[in-house]
Amino acid sequence: MLDATLKSQLQTYLQYLKSPVELVVALDNSDKAGEIKALAADIAGLSPLVSVKEETDITVRAPSMAVRGTAKNSLIRFAGVPLGHEFTSLVLALLHSGGHTIKEEQAVLEQIAGLTDELNFEVFVSLSCQTCPEVVQALNVMAAVNPKIKTTMIDGAVFQDEVSKRNIMAVPTVFLNGQQFSQGAISLTNILNKVDSNAAARQAEALKTKAPYDMLIVGGGPAGASAAIYSARKGLRTGVVAERFGGQVADTVGIENFISVKETEGPKLVANLEAHVRQYEVDVMNSQKAVKLSQGTEHLELELANGAVLKAKSLVLSTGARWREMNVPGEKEYRGKGVAYCPHCDGPLFKGKKVAVIGGGNSGIEAALDLSLIVEHVTVLEFDASLRADAVLVKKAESTPNITIIKQAQTTEVLGDGNKVVGLQYTDRATGDSKTVELAGIFVQIGLVPNTEWLRGTIELTNRGEIIVDGHGKTSLNGVYAAGDATNTPFKQIIIAMGSGATAALGAFDHLLRS
Repeated sequence: MLDATLKSQLQTYLQYLKSPVELVVALDNSDKAGEIKALAADIAGLSPLVSVKEETDITVRAPSMAVRGTAKNSLIRFAGVPLGHEFTSLVLALLHSGGHTIKEEQAVLEQIAGLTDELNFEVFVSLSCQTCPEVVQALNVMAAVNPKIKTTMIDGAVFQDEVSKRNIMAVPTVFLNGQQFSQGAISLTNILNKVDSNAAARQAEALKTKAPYDMLIVGGGPAGASAAIYSARKGLRTGVVAERFGGQVADTVGIENFISVKETEGPKLVANLEAHVRQYEVDVMNSQKAVKLSQGTEHLELELANGAVLKAKSLVLSTGARWREMNVPGEKEYRGKGVAYCPHCDGPLFKGKKVAVIGGGNSGIEAALDLSLIVEHVTVLEFDASLRADAVLVKKAESTPNITIIKQAQTTEVLGDGNKVVGLQYTDRATGDSKTVELAGIFVQIGLVPNTEWLRGTIELTNRGEIIVDGHGKTSLNGVYAAGDATNTPFKQIIIAMGSGATAALGAFDHLLRS
């Protein structure tokens, strides 16, 4: 099942096991069951502390493989074959179940251990989803630490009947004790905040006691990480406030234009960024949302959603951007029920169905080409009279039999039956006629919008909501600098964001020297 390279790498990792791990396989007559059986046998052959047995409980979802830690009787189950992006989740589940140190803050581990309720998590994923492993691994950590918590990763492509029955149209989708708990990216901290009612209040109290920072960075994407590193290397007391470390990059599939790295993937780059930041004495405050910025009597003051206020002598805004929405009736109502923004994540859930892609730029045409390999048919709707994508992509899309391109099409409404998307309505801008397309999914690919709404009235913004900066990253508010996709810097690229992060940090440092 595993090739020689993977076996060698996994055998090295399994040397860190401290206690026995049992792989419990639940099998049926499917091909996937054979793959799971072979995978379990391969893993067991790499360590004397790993054994395999067959599940006797006929009610257990099959095909699946459970990782049971004998020391704590912990249970982490994988329904489907945990390869692709989820192979790392499997490796970590083995290590954590076998007593290897979990790289989380001690306070977080103690909080998990202190949960007293029986929690049964199920997380539906696709193996091509970049966001899913983050959620799977967060839940697996909880299960490894506290035996009252059970978690199951479910590959939606393998359990399509269950996906249809539960009306799942986006991944990752998490259920807790049978009820939908979350959809989309969610961090370990935010999961704990939802299951532990006092967690947010405790966090707020802890944050309130923090001393003022020399430099506080808002945002943990490439620009924020770069700014934090440059600040810390200047010997400054540095803090990072981020809703999600990595930002949009964490959802990026392939990266081939990052200079000196031939190719990589978003999650790998994010992991490297965070590891680099944490090499320095940087106070990283994850899963925290900034809601207000003001100039206090002595310091800049940043208010968070939980009510805590952080103070700083200088501040770098690197809040990034998010997917632009269509802002038409039905879009919000059917988000996650057919309206999606990540074709790589959610595409496999629409296998054999008809979908639409909104947008004819590179992202839209690339999405259409990817989806054409999975779905029955893709309809691309472009507002303008011509496509904005590169000619080579357009030529390929136009020659793909199951892709239809409609130009001068203004989407006016998402149509649904109350549970899921059933179509969309658009206006032909050339004739003014209103037309309807029947489909099951809509993938919106019309660009990005900066995360700056909370700054209106405080910082000077462009009419597009971008923070206006000068050559040093300086904004209109004294002591505040900005970098990355949230600014009016042209060309939204990872490497440009990193450079602007360094510029903003150096600009802020120069400000501190002269203040």
